[in-house]
Amino acid sequence: MDATNAERNVLAGESGTHAASNFDLQPTLSGETIALRPVHADDFEPLYAAASDPLIWEQHPEPLRYQKTVFAGFFASALASGGALVVIDKPSGTVIGSSRYYDWNPDTTEVAIGYTFLARSHWGGSANREMKQLMLGHAFLFAKVVWFHVGTNNWRSRRAMEKIGGKLSHEASVESNGIAHDYAFYRIDAPSPRHRKDANRRCR
Repeated sequence: MDATNAERNVLAGESGTHAASNFDLQPTLSGETIALRPVHADDFEPLYAAASDPLIWEQHPEPLRYQKTVFAGFFASALASGGALVVIDKPSGTVIGSSRYYDWNPDTTEVAIGYTFLARSHWGGSANREMKQLMLGHAFLFAKVVWFHVGTNNWRSRRAMEKIGGKLSHEASVESNGIAHDYAFYRIDAPSPRHRKDANRRCR
C-alpha cells in the first residue's frame, strides 16, 4: 500500500500539528490514479463536460446542475470560494470532477469537504476513495475533524460516505440560494496516535 506525502505525515503522527493559519485550501495532491489541483477559470468547459450528465445530479439537492446555466453559477462559486479543486484522471489527463474545502474554522480546527462530483465513468471504482483519502490526508495536517454535508435523500453519496468511515452526526436544513435543503452531516475525526502507528506499519 502506497501513501502520499500528506498521508505519511498523518500516519507518522503529525495530524493537526501545522499552524492552523497555514492551511492551504487549494493544494495540489497526487495519488496513484488521480490528481487534484486548484480550479482555474479556463476549467469551465472540461469541468462542465464531466458535469453535464443528468444522472450525476439525480439524487442531489440541486438536480438541475447538469444544465449549463445552472452549472455556470456553481462554477463561479467554486472560483470565488478559494477552496475548489478539479479532479484529474492521471492516465488520460482528463478532468473528471471537482471537490472543495470550505468552512475552515482555525479555532476549532474543523473543516468541511464537499461540492463533490465525479463523472459516471469513474463511479464504482477507486477514484472516490482515492480522492477522499488525498483530501483527508491533507486536511488532517491542520484539522482534527472533517465534516461532510450530504443531501438527506442522496443515498448513493451517503453509502459512499459510510464506506470511507464517515459517521452520521445529525441532520439539518441548510439554505442555499434562498432555498432550504435537508442535509445529513457526517464527520471523520483525525486518526488517533495508535491508529496512525498501526496504519503506518501496514503502509511499509
